[in-house]
Amino acid sequence: MRTFVTVLVISSMVLSGCARLRDSRLNPGNWFGGGSPQPVAAEPGQANPLIPRETRIRRRDRREIYTGTPVDQITGVSIEPTTAGAIIRVTGVSLQQGAYDVRLISDTNGEPVNGVLTLRLMAVQPRDTPQGNPRQRSVQAGRFVSNNDLAIASTIRVIGARNERSARR
Repeated sequence: MRTFVTVLVISSMVLSGCARLRDSRLNPGNWFGGGSPQPVAAEPGQANPLIPRETRIRRRDRREIYTGTPVDQITGVSIEPTTAGAIIRVTGVSLQQGAYDVRLISDTNGEPVNGVLTLRLMAVQPRDTPQGNPRQRSVQAGRFVSNNDLAIASTIRVIGARNERSARR
Protein backbone atom coordinates (compact mmCIF):
# COMPACT_ATOMS: atom_id res chain seq x y z
CA MET A 1 0.00 0.00 0.00
CA ARG A 2 2.88 2.37 0.76
CA THR A 3 4.42 1.81 -2.65
CA PHE A 4 1.12 2.58 -4.36
CA VAL A 5 0.73 5.87 -2.50
CA THR A 6 4.36 6.76 -3.17
CA VAL A 7 4.01 6.08 -6.91
CA LEU A 8 0.77 8.08 -6.99
CA VAL A 9 2.35 11.12 -5.30
CA ILE A 10 5.45 11.04 -7.53
CA SER A 11 3.41 10.68 -10.73
CA SER A 12 1.13 13.58 -9.77
CA MET A 13 4.16 15.80 -9.14
CA VAL A 14 5.69 14.83 -12.50
CA LEU A 15 2.45 15.50 -14.36
CA SER A 16 2.00 18.89 -12.73
CA GLY A 17 5.45 19.85 -14.02
CA CYS A 18 4.37 19.11 -17.59
CA ALA A 19 2.61 22.45 -17.79
CA ARG A 20 5.97 24.08 -18.42
CA LEU A 21 6.54 21.81 -21.40
CA ARG A 22 3.57 23.20 -23.28
CA ASP A 23 5.63 25.59 -25.41
CA SER A 24 8.85 23.57 -25.52
CA ARG A 25 10.21 21.28 -28.25
CA LEU A 26 9.59 18.24 -26.06
CA ASN A 27 5.82 18.54 -26.61
CA PRO A 28 4.86 16.41 -29.68
CA GLY A 29 2.05 18.85 -30.52
CA ASN A 30 4.66 21.47 -31.41
CA TRP A 31 6.81 19.27 -33.64
CA PHE A 32 5.19 20.16 -36.97
CA GLY A 33 4.63 23.86 -36.41
CA GLY A 34 1.56 24.75 -34.42
CA GLY A 35 0.29 27.30 -36.87
CA SER A 36 -1.65 30.32 -35.85
CA PRO A 37 -5.15 31.23 -36.97
CA GLN A 38 -5.38 33.99 -39.55
CA PRO A 39 -8.52 35.55 -40.97
CA VAL A 40 -9.30 34.78 -44.61
CA ALA A 41 -9.56 37.83 -46.78
CA ALA A 42 -12.98 37.76 -48.41
CA GLU A 43 -13.15 38.76 -52.02
CA PRO A 44 -15.72 41.37 -52.91
CA GLY A 45 -18.94 39.63 -53.90
CA GLN A 46 -18.06 36.41 -52.10
CA ALA A 47 -20.19 35.89 -49.02
CA ASN A 48 -19.73 33.63 -46.06
CA PRO A 49 -21.43 30.32 -46.93
CA LEU A 50 -22.58 29.87 -43.34
CA ILE A 51 -24.71 33.01 -43.37
CA PRO A 52 -27.99 32.66 -45.31
CA ARG A 53 -28.49 35.07 -48.17
CA GLU A 54 -32.01 35.97 -47.15
CA THR A 55 -32.43 36.77 -43.49
CA ARG A 56 -36.17 37.26 -43.40
CA ILE A 57 -38.33 34.48 -42.07
CA ARG A 58 -40.53 32.74 -44.59
CA ARG A 59 -43.92 31.75 -43.34
CA ARG A 60 -45.92 28.85 -44.62
CA ASP A 61 -48.48 29.64 -47.21
CA ARG A 62 -51.76 29.64 -45.27
CA ARG A 63 -53.78 28.85 -48.39
CA GLU A 64 -52.85 25.17 -48.43
CA ILE A 65 -55.30 22.83 -50.10
CA TYR A 66 -56.65 20.06 -47.88
CA THR A 67 -57.11 16.86 -49.86
CA GLY A 68 -59.21 15.00 -47.30
CA THR A 69 -62.36 13.08 -48.12
CA PRO A 70 -65.30 12.27 -45.83
CA VAL A 71 -64.82 9.35 -43.47
CA ASP A 72 -67.16 6.45 -44.25
CA GLN A 73 -69.11 6.13 -40.98
CA ILE A 74 -69.43 8.18 -37.81
CA THR A 75 -69.53 5.83 -34.80
CA GLY A 76 -69.52 8.25 -31.88
CA VAL A 77 -69.84 11.89 -30.89
CA SER A 78 -69.13 13.16 -27.40
CA ILE A 79 -69.07 16.64 -25.93
CA GLU A 80 -66.66 17.18 -23.04
CA PRO A 81 -67.14 20.46 -21.16
CA THR A 82 -64.17 22.66 -20.24
CA THR A 83 -63.95 25.99 -18.44
CA ALA A 84 -63.83 28.02 -21.67
CA GLY A 85 -66.21 25.92 -23.77
CA ALA A 86 -66.29 22.30 -24.87
CA ILE A 87 -64.27 19.76 -26.80
CA ILE A 88 -66.15 17.83 -29.44
CA ARG A 89 -64.64 14.36 -29.84
CA VAL A 90 -65.71 12.32 -32.86
CA THR A 91 -64.89 8.70 -33.68
CA GLY A 92 -65.32 7.29 -37.17
CA VAL A 93 -64.42 4.32 -39.35
CA SER A 94 -62.75 4.87 -42.72
CA LEU A 95 -63.03 2.57 -45.74
CA GLN A 96 -59.31 1.67 -45.84
CA GLN A 97 -56.52 1.40 -43.30
CA GLY A 98 -53.98 4.19 -43.01
CA ALA A 99 -56.20 7.28 -42.86
CA TYR A 100 -54.31 10.29 -41.51
CA ASP A 101 -54.62 14.06 -41.06
CA VAL A 102 -58.13 13.69 -39.63
CA ARG A 103 -60.02 16.97 -39.21
CA LEU A 104 -63.44 18.24 -38.21
CA ILE A 105 -64.26 20.86 -40.82
CA SER A 106 -67.12 23.33 -40.68
CA ASP A 107 -68.62 24.79 -43.85
CA THR A 108 -69.85 27.82 -41.90
CA ASN A 109 -66.49 28.71 -40.27
CA GLY A 110 -67.56 27.24 -36.94
CA GLU A 111 -70.70 29.38 -36.63
CA PRO A 112 -73.97 27.65 -35.72
CA VAL A 113 -76.85 28.04 -38.18
CA ASN A 114 -80.38 27.94 -36.72
CA GLY A 115 -79.00 26.48 -33.50
CA VAL A 116 -77.14 23.61 -35.24
CA LEU A 117 -73.37 23.45 -35.50
CA THR A 118 -72.59 21.23 -38.50
CA LEU A 119 -69.17 19.60 -38.88
CA ARG A 120 -67.74 17.12 -41.39
CA LEU A 121 -65.28 14.39 -40.39
CA MET A 122 -62.60 14.38 -43.10
CA ALA A 123 -59.36 12.44 -43.50
CA VAL A 124 -56.69 11.85 -46.11
CA GLN A 125 -57.31 8.23 -47.07
CA PRO A 126 -54.94 6.15 -49.20
CA ARG A 127 -56.52 3.92 -51.82
CA ASP A 128 -53.85 1.22 -52.02
CA THR A 129 -54.04 -0.15 -48.48
CA PRO A 130 -56.02 -3.20 -47.33
CA GLN A 131 -59.40 -2.80 -45.72
CA GLY A 132 -58.75 -4.65 -42.44
CA ASN A 133 -61.11 -4.83 -39.50
CA PRO A 134 -63.00 -1.82 -38.07
CA ARG A 135 -60.59 -1.38 -35.12
CA GLN A 136 -57.73 -0.88 -37.56
CA ARG A 137 -59.71 1.65 -39.58
CA SER A 138 -60.94 3.68 -36.59
CA VAL A 139 -60.02 7.38 -36.54
CA GLN A 140 -60.65 10.16 -34.03
CA ALA A 141 -60.70 13.92 -34.22
CA GLY A 142 -61.44 16.71 -31.80
CA ARG A 143 -62.36 20.36 -32.01
CA PHE A 144 -62.69 23.09 -29.40
CA VAL A 145 -65.85 25.18 -29.37
CA SER A 146 -66.03 28.32 -27.24
CA ASN A 147 -68.79 29.19 -24.77
CA ASN A 148 -70.04 31.92 -27.13
CA ASP A 149 -70.69 29.41 -29.92
CA LEU A 150 -72.19 26.91 -27.49
CA ALA A 151 -74.65 29.52 -26.26
CA ILE A 152 -76.05 29.78 -29.79
CA ALA A 153 -75.87 26.07 -30.70
CA SER A 154 -78.23 23.57 -29.14
CA THR A 155 -77.28 20.64 -31.41
CA ILE A 156 -73.96 19.53 -32.80
CA ARG A 157 -74.21 17.46 -35.99
CA VAL A 158 -71.30 15.53 -37.50
CA ILE A 159 -71.58 14.28 -41.09
CA GLY A 160 -69.71 11.33 -42.63
CA ALA A 161 -69.93 9.74 -46.08
CA ARG A 162 -72.73 7.25 -45.23
CA ASN A 163 -74.27 8.53 -41.99
CA GLU A 164 -74.44 11.41 -39.56
CA ARG A 165 -74.67 11.69 -35.80
CA SER A 166 -75.87 14.52 -33.63
CA ALA A 167 -75.50 15.35 -29.98
CA ARG A 168 -77.41 17.78 -27.80
CA ARG A 169 -75.76 19.52 -24.95
